[in-house]
Amino acid sequence: MGFEVLTMGRVGVDIYPLQVGVGLAEVETFGKYLGGSPTNVAVAAARFGRRAAVITRTGADPFGDFVHSALRGYGVDDRYVSTVEHLPTPVTFCEIFPPDDFPLYFYRLPSAPDLQIRADELDTAAIRAAGVFWVTGTGLCAEPSRSATLAALRARGRVGVTVLDLDYRQMFWPSREEARHWLQQALPYATVAVGNLDECYTAVAERQPAAAAKALRDRGADLAVVKQGPRGVLAVDASGAVEVPPVPVEVVNGLGAGDAFGGALCHGLLAGWETARVMRFANAAGAIVAGRLACSDAMPEAAEVEAAMSQPQGRRHVR
Repeated sequence: MGFEVLTMGRVGVDIYPLQVGVGLAEVETFGKYLGGSPTNVAVAAARFGRRAAVITRTGADPFGDFVHSALRGYGVDDRYVSTVEHLPTPVTFCEIFPPDDFPLYFYRLPSAPDLQIRADELDTAAIRAAGVFWVTGTGLCAEPSRSATLAALRARGRVGVTVLDLDYRQMFWPSREEARHWLQQALPYATVAVGNLDECYTAVAERQPAAAAKALRDRGADLAVVKQGPRGVLAVDASGAVEVPPVPVEVVNGLGAGDAFGGALCHGLLAGWETARVMRFANAAGAIVAGRLACSDAMPEAAEVEAAMSQPQGRRHVR
């Protein structure tokens, strides 16, 4: 039986300060969590009861061991997590200044193991069989990961749901134009494209939400999802456009909200829900995680998201 959700790309260990509103120079204690956007999406999907796995690589070190144990603890299959002997497992630090300032510091030099994914190690049968296959823009930023990501998309052949998370991280690319070139090589293989306004501009050179969604669909996506921050989400498919307002929340750490949104998006698409319900569910999942400190540890279960959707609109703090 194939995986319901199979993601591919970045993994690492998030080292988050346990003091909120304090810069790293002054922080005294930290928490250690599983990290990496596509990895967190797999964790989020598993929390909804989906059979999930991730294709990635770690270093042959204690943090790599932690990645395997954490994935298994969350119910995510780790069979496609291999090691790179000469590179350390990446760590990522952040600073937490709610409600909207969360600087990230990536330690991924000279390269990250997850950028060493090779086309010849891919299980293309599993990629084709997955209900949802999820890749990210970061996977396109360097070789051999770039060729592996494109090979996986070609092998997939737009079967089922194929998601391209635009996931533009400026520090991983020599230029925005370079990122745009490679994202446009991947878009024709994606049935779903997801990104915030800056990521959509990177991919299709459009800053206005409706124009960005149209450009993403013109390049092949059946469903374009444009995240607009405090304005909510715009989703456009063949049946038209849906705009869903955000779920109000007292933000603790906004870094995991997008990954929670992604796992919920996978769950809703697999369930066959109408687009508006998928977006409401994904928004609520993202809000729950934004109200918590961690990313992977914070991913909610379906009943919790449904409860959040049923609450009266108003400011609330999710614990």
